[in-house]
Amino acid sequence: MIRNIYIFTLFLLVSIIFPQVEYSVENVFPNLSFTDPVGIYHTGIGNDNRLFVLEQPGKIKVFENAPSTEDAFVFLDLTSIVDQDPGYTEEGLLGLAFHPNFSENGYFYVNYTDYGPKRNVIARYSVSSNNPDQANTLSSLVIVEVNQPYTNHNGGQMGFGPDDGYLYISFGDGGSAGDPQGNGQNLQTLLGTIVRIDVDNPSNGQNYSIPPDNPFLEPLAARDEIYAYGLRNMWRFSWDPITGLLWGADVGQYNWEEIDIIYPGLNYGWNTMEGNHCYPAGSSCNSEGFELPVYEYPLYVDGVCSVTGGYVYRGNEMLSLYGKYIYGDWCTGDIWAL
Repeated sequence: MIRNIYIFTLFLLVSIIFPQVEYSVENVFPNLSFTDPVGIYHTGIGNDNRLFVLEQPGKIKVFENAPSTEDAFVFLDLTSIVDQDPGYTEEGLLGLAFHPNFSENGYFYVNYTDYGPKRNVIARYSVSSNNPDQANTLSSLVIVEVNQPYTNHNGGQMGFGPDDGYLYISFGDGGSAGDPQGNGQNLQTLLGTIVRIDVDNPSNGQNYSIPPDNPFLEPLAARDEIYAYGLRNMWRFSWDPITGLLWGADVGQYNWEEIDIIYPGLNYGWNTMEGNHCYPAGSSCNSEGFELPVYEYPLYVDGVCSVTGGYVYRGNEMLSLYGKYIYGDWCTGDIWAL
């Protein structure tokens, strides 16, 4: 879910759990604090020593990537247009992605919720022409909007494919409980999917176009934007930089949390299945045609409640973790390696 995204890089007070090896953690930036942080990002420019933290109420903060850093500056403030229900909420400023050519064009993309009607908004902004630590607040260009029937299951992750340069976006099934509108198995909606669009070549009166190798192009009775479907609420996904595989963690309903590898055109089963099991629990179903998870774990055992997707570790500091998928759980704060 929302509030512990990527906390293993920021405010960790938990242990990384790995067979026969336990890693300690530390507060990397002891002089900084944030309000409801939901993501930490880098521009992708090799010599850029800044990090950007996404705050759910609507701000993006920027700071130098150094333990001694004492100041985080407001890069973009969208609090006046980002809407959330009061109290605990899955709405807000949920995603950030820097364009692969950010160093040349200064474009970055945000995913936030707005009301009137209730919806997810994907918008492009530009960095200020005279201050690299500030965005141009007047540069907004709305790319796509998806109406949301409820306040939860908004997805939120965005990222540019490392090989194709297309923008991938996750949308939850629309919310409530059990997908009452059946969006997960409905190819006529973008809810319950990961979409894939080309933001560099707009066409047909839209601010994007459809990649020619998307799996559900006409004449199929489906939205052309869809890359994969049958997802409940894939809050975070990421690519393995070595294999190119797209890993994602899909938050479960009442019984199972799951981790998937996302392939184009596949159906991940929700709401006919929850993980490897028929939904609702105890019912019977036919799993033929569904792509089952690579891993699942049961809900409400030892306090776990909601999977948070992470990354495949390809660093050089912890060799026993090399090639492992690192993920966490929102309720316990535990972090595991798969």
